[in-house]
Amino acid sequence: MIQGVLGDQDGLRYRCGRERTWAWFSLDRTPALGGRWQTSFLMALCLATILMGMPRLSAAGEENDRFNRWLTGLRQEALSQGISESLLDQVLMGLGPSARVIELYRNQAEFRMSFDRYLELVAPLSRVAEGRMRLEENRTLLQEIAGRYGVQPKIIVALWGIESDFGRRMGDFPVVGSLATLAFEGRRARFYRGELLSALRILHDGDIKSEQMVGSWAGATGQCQFMPSSFRRYAVDYNSNGRRDIWEDRADILASIANYLSRQGWRENEPWGQEVTLPGTFDRRLLGKNHRLALANWEKMGVTPLDGSFSRLNGKVSLIQPGGPGGRVFAVYKNWHTLMKWNRSIFFATAVGYLADRIGER
Repeated sequence: MIQGVLGDQDGLRYRCGRERTWAWFSLDRTPALGGRWQTSFLMALCLATILMGMPRLSAAGEENDRFNRWLTGLRQEALSQGISESLLDQVLMGLGPSARVIELYRNQAEFRMSFDRYLELVAPLSRVAEGRMRLEENRTLLQEIAGRYGVQPKIIVALWGIESDFGRRMGDFPVVGSLATLAFEGRRARFYRGELLSALRILHDGDIKSEQMVGSWAGATGQCQFMPSSFRRYAVDYNSNGRRDIWEDRADILASIANYLSRQGWRENEPWGQEVTLPGTFDRRLLGKNHRLALANWEKMGVTPLDGSFSRLNGKVSLIQPGGPGGRVFAVYKNWHTLMKWNRSIFFATAVGYLADRIGER
């Protein structure tokens, strides 16, 4: 399609191409150029513009073909693992890469927030207050779970609050679609392929229906935001009703959190850490989660706990400063390192302990 628009006294402006790929250009009105030459030149430019759009259409078709071939291979692998053909027909039919998931995956912002600002967002006073209310509301259940798994109720509640705001924010991305996109497109394709197969196994086992299995763009799901492989390893059917339900069943949710930490090495009746102050002469090269010393050694260097006394533990202790120079410093123990297995973020692990202590205060 060609459209001409009269411009100023010296030229004509034309556009050509498809509606979304208009190309604008102008031709001077000069005696040297006849109308037929101008028309031929214009048509040639229009043809070139239209042809420029064709590779994109071809590339999109090739991408769809590549995804469909990949999906066929995945389907065969799932069938070989005993996942039912009828389920695969249901959940894989019409599946395609999610542009939104790809966008979020490729544009994960570098973490620039200060630790104090992070605490304001994940452990505000409102969450502390609700955490105390939830602790009291579920006290009997939490005490039973603590007795079975050896994890303090305040830690369970803190994780529940940070991961899903006590069940209010579980994400709304279809888990199978997100994981299929990341397994096909992402840099960690092997990891996400395994998670996708785990998600299909969860559906096959009947723990949840496919339309209810939603979560984060990265595939974490439920009120405790387990990846599918974590669900298969650590989710529990606490009330013995035949389903492990981390989406709606309060007992299963809280017990699954405790079971995860217990299986990762949580130590009963030990703290996660405590805030400390450093002497002015402290050697900052000693800071970091991988540098561990006995408490007695830190005390000799002048490290002082804010609450007046250190928790007496046999294990070695690290000093961390999540916010960098000038920020808060924490002495962290074995249980903090266990929280790091849940989420390998120093901010996250420290915030869970911090919120738990605020919830548990009397």
